[in-house]
Amino acid sequence: MKLKINSITGFSLLLLIINLVVFALHITILKELNQPLFNNKIILAYLVNFILAIGIFSILYILKNTFESILGFIFLGGSFLKFAVFFLLFYPSYKDDGVITSYETFSFLTPYFLCLILEILALVKLMNNND
Repeated sequence: MKLKINSITGFSLLLLIINLVVFALHITILKELNQPLFNNKIILAYLVNFILAIGIFSILYILKNTFESILGFIFLGGSFLKFAVFFLLFYPSYKDDGVITSYETFSFLTPYFLCLILEILALVKLMNNND
């Protein structure tokens, strides 16, 4: 079964499935490394990136016909929003002890890059009007 990402619902479902699979893999790796499974705001990181990705894609989808020539810039604005959210929600707690560990880094960057890649692929598909 091929999921289509040419609609908000299709994109959201694909994003949900891939996020759940990667989250399970992420937790499994943490368990194998004998690390706490739900530290470093890992659930919040996946949830926030998931919600922001759906929001950004939804805006792009809604504006695709009216502002097709500037969809890339709108996408960049969404990326700026993600960085702002990181610095407001995650950075202060990660920096509390004066050191940002690799576990903290991967707790945020894994879902960030996962959602970013899926957003880019969806945007390319949207701009090319592929079904």
